[in-house]
Amino acid sequence: MPIHFGTDGWRAVISDSFTFSNLRMVSQAIADAVASDHWEKSPNVDSKKIVVGYDTRFLSDRFAGEVARVLAANGFIVLLAQSDSPTPAISYSVKYNNAIAGVMITASHNAPRYNGVKLKGAFGGSALSEQCRRVEVYINDNEEQARGPNLMDFKKAREAGLIQRFNPLPAYFDHLRTLINSDIIADNPQRFVVDAMYGSGRGVIKSFLQGTGCEIAEIRGEMNPGFGGVHPEPIAKNLGALASAVSSGVGNFGVVTDGDADRIGAMDERGNFVDPHKIMALSLKYLVEKRGMSGAVVRTVSTTRMIDRLAKRYGLKLYETPVGFNHIADYMMKEDVLIGGEESGGISFKGHIPEGDGPIMGLLLVEMVAESKKPLIELVNDLLEDVGPALYERVDLRLSRPVAKAEMTEFLTQKAPAEIGGQKVEEISQRDGVKYIMADDSWLLIRPSGTEPVLRVYAEGRTQEMVKSLLGYGKTVAESVV
Repeated sequence: MPIHFGTDGWRAVISDSFTFSNLRMVSQAIADAVASDHWEKSPNVDSKKIVVGYDTRFLSDRFAGEVARVLAANGFIVLLAQSDSPTPAISYSVKYNNAIAGVMITASHNAPRYNGVKLKGAFGGSALSEQCRRVEVYINDNEEQARGPNLMDFKKAREAGLIQRFNPLPAYFDHLRTLINSDIIADNPQRFVVDAMYGSGRGVIKSFLQGTGCEIAEIRGEMNPGFGGVHPEPIAKNLGALASAVSSGVGNFGVVTDGDADRIGAMDERGNFVDPHKIMALSLKYLVEKRGMSGAVVRTVSTTRMIDRLAKRYGLKLYETPVGFNHIADYMMKEDVLIGGEESGGISFKGHIPEGDGPIMGLLLVEMVAESKKPLIELVNDLLEDVGPALYERVDLRLSRPVAKAEMTEFLTQKAPAEIGGQKVEEISQRDGVKYIMADDSWLLIRPSGTEPVLRVYAEGRTQEMVKSLLGYGKTVAESVV
């Protein structure tokens, strides 16, 4: 099976396609791409330095060591994380250490049987599409020419100073202290639960808030490469453990990060899931109204239109992008962006790297609760009263074969309904899949996943009946496409 290195890197099943042999080939292609003239190099960046990190998955530490051996054999100085670390901490380390690139061994929120490689650019975010394409070119070229990877003995590479162990957290924490007001938190310490979902965000939020007086109970923070049999994705159906902890009084509310801690979710005092739509809207409101900040707002096509209503109120420019944080990052690097985020929980804000970051958004949420002196449930209810209601659901339809995106888009555009659920279809967007936007700001989006054989149907409505109508219509037409 050919290795496809996309904009989010490469993911595959461990011991099926994700093998040491294939990983060495990918690592060699990364070394070739970074060393090539096509890789952007700037004067303040060390073109021979690469950061390597890894998550808590099965063999991730060994896989990271293998990547380091290949990179060292190609003449790079490798800063290899001492232990499992959040993806955003590794991304920040790339920028902080003036490295030319970073490699993170993770399959993020995917099932435990998967592992993967994420490639990072010198700016501290996911590598650009062109850089990822260049890696794929080298994978194919090396295979055609039967050129095997260069490989160096780990111990010899360490002795030669080509592989250096480091801890990414101290510099990352110093940076977070410039963005999170721990004095506000210390003035009104919170009692809450952190659910690490057995991922590499374990211990991070708790360590950062040491000395603030907060009472933090961490659950699912031990090493468990099988993630307890649950996908490490912070969505309601995977958070039974957090709901139990909150309902039994372990903490007043909960924050949760995914397998590699680049996504955020939360839970209020009554065990209701607080999804990333609400977290992003609350954050936008807080950054503008309490911190007096401004800048453009960027959201993906599948993210709540509460963001649009707030941006309009504050007179802020709003951009809608295709799904994927790399599209948000493009704006964060070229414009003055206040906040950018997506429905899956990847969110970042002004002053930070162009990368989704679970710990920083969890900390900002704690700061918001502390500053408001209100329970999280009240903050959410106030938000929905102000710019809602906004009820959201997503359904994933498993496919037996891939759907041609262009054909699907044409079909759904031509067959667009005049109305759904009694609301007129006012606008049709083809930015990523097909999105029908209703007169009352409700919307329905149908798009194929970029990483799985799945057709996703998203709906946001002003009432539960409207969401039901949108999803019902969406599933019917999606199945006709399949």
